[in-house]
Amino acid sequence: MESDSAFVAPEGVYSVTEEHKPLQVTTHSSTTAQPIYQTRLSSITIRFPPKQPASPGLAQFLGANLTKDLKKDKEKDKEKEAFVKERPLLEERSMSSSDTPEDSFSSPDPVATPDLSISTPVEHQQYKLFSHPSISTTKKKSHISRPKHNMRTTSSTFITRLHSAEGLNKTLAAKQGEVTFLFYNTGKAFLWIEVGAKAKEPLTRISFSAYPTCHDVNPSTASSERLDVVIGFNTGDLVWFDPISSRYCRLNKQGTISSSICTAVRWVPSSPTLFLVSHADGTIIVYDKEREDGLFTASIPNGLTNTPHITINAHHPSPVGNGWDPLSSIFVTPPPWHPEATGRGEKGVVAKNPVSHWRLCRRGVVDFVFSPDNKYVAAISEDGCLRVIDPLAEQLVDCYASYFGSLTCVAWSPDGRFILTGGQDDLLTIFSPWEQRVVARCQGHSSFVSSVAFDESRCDGRTYRFGSVGEDNKLILWDFSSGALHRPKLLGVHHQRPSMASSISLAYRRGTGSTSQLSAPRYHPAPSRNEVSTVQPVLVKQLDADLLTSLAFLHRALVTASKAGHVRLWVRPLVMANPSPRRRHTRGTLSVTDFQP
Repeated sequence: MESDSAFVAPEGVYSVTEEHKPLQVTTHSSTTAQPIYQTRLSSITIRFPPKQPASPGLAQFLGANLTKDLKKDKEKDKEKEAFVKERPLLEERSMSSSDTPEDSFSSPDPVATPDLSISTPVEHQQYKLFSHPSISTTKKKSHISRPKHNMRTTSSTFITRLHSAEGLNKTLAAKQGEVTFLFYNTGKAFLWIEVGAKAKEPLTRISFSAYPTCHDVNPSTASSERLDVVIGFNTGDLVWFDPISSRYCRLNKQGTISSSICTAVRWVPSSPTLFLVSHADGTIIVYDKEREDGLFTASIPNGLTNTPHITINAHHPSPVGNGWDPLSSIFVTPPPWHPEATGRGEKGVVAKNPVSHWRLCRRGVVDFVFSPDNKYVAAISEDGCLRVIDPLAEQLVDCYASYFGSLTCVAWSPDGRFILTGGQDDLLTIFSPWEQRVVARCQGHSSFVSSVAFDESRCDGRTYRFGSVGEDNKLILWDFSSGALHRPKLLGVHHQRPSMASSISLAYRRGTGSTSQLSAPRYHPAPSRNEVSTVQPVLVKQLDADLLTSLAFLHRALVTASKAGHVRLWVRPLVMANPSPRRRHTRGTLSVTDFQP
């Protein structure tokens, strides 16, 4: 049963049912161009409404098609409403959509949305995490904005080509039930495909003048009528894109705020507007898709020190002692329109991007993910550190060192108990942020680990299934159970590490810390090999690929991608153990797991 397109796991056979191979791009020297940035994956599952069948009756007998008439009437009403709303804009502008200046930002969506600020639990108001009440509640928005510019008619040189499948609008209109879409980047192209579709051509393929490096889909606004996708580029540029309407907006245009390479992008959970972007210069920047770019210059800390006892005020980043220490704090540069500034009574400031600016380290931030309860961010960087951040307080909670080298990928378990990382030490490391220790290391790769992801359908709180791919072209599946781990001989030495917790550590916030922990540092060095248990693979599959870079678990399949953009969909075995309940909108991973609670 084993072949290059199938493998046998303990639960059954996985087999390739769908492949998307990249188009060959040749240079002027007639040689195939090698990809520079790795392929990333994002997925979204949405529910299309059922189609109303025409009921048989006298009208149908007489040949009248009432369904079509009703649709025509509705379309006419929508066109009238749209014309009334757009008439003032049309009067102000006499130019075509292809000449629309990209300084104008967004247009309102005529579909009204509920006001979440009224009688809504706190956990559902997380889109206000970075907004002061004076900004977010003075003007209640009854419409969700959409990107303003038409990608089909744009004259922007940033977008070099847009190719959509023939009859795309009719194809989408005929959809019903749950449909899973997949997005991925390869070279200078960004592709949108439907998982399991008969047609193997992408729904949309966009070519840019820059390289797409990361992307994410917003599950909180996803519907059959709209999708909000943010794409990051090697130039620092960001594109907010709706593939259904083929409309877009550019943010951080030409690197106005940051010209560093975008390494990861994530929508703030439950937020229709906010998202975070990490950069190769060691920063994470908070954006609002509805704001324009502002004039902003980030402060640069002085006097880097390796002593983990020096702290600074996060919102007033003046170094204390010998300078800023990235192992014990993050360096926040609040813009003039930062919620803290507006909260002090500074009036007349127009809110723009960025919402906030965090400097985590001197080297690049590689990736980051939100915790399942949306209260924390786990970020990894080239300095070999895993940082747990409180995004609301804009403070560093804990910092963990890798065993060796840079960390390359990160995922948070569906129940929030564990953080999983992969690195240049060829290891997967399982951290317990609540216990502030390394729980186990996973040995199986013989080269850098490229991507890790939890399989939520096979995680039940007692055992956890996760997968990984690496530059050794191995796809590895792992099963982890904390109760079944072999306790290392020197556990007593490592057991004292939780006493190093800080006053804002997860352990202390949970109530497991003591008052003696208040002055302890946030930095936790890596334990030695004989202090930590080892997990062995459940399955190792050697694939024939150029270089595996991404892995994602969907409800019915797992997806792998290579650096050149070769995407494979491996269908799961027919019998699933403890399948997770289906949800209306579920987001896939961008080389990490799905974090919807």
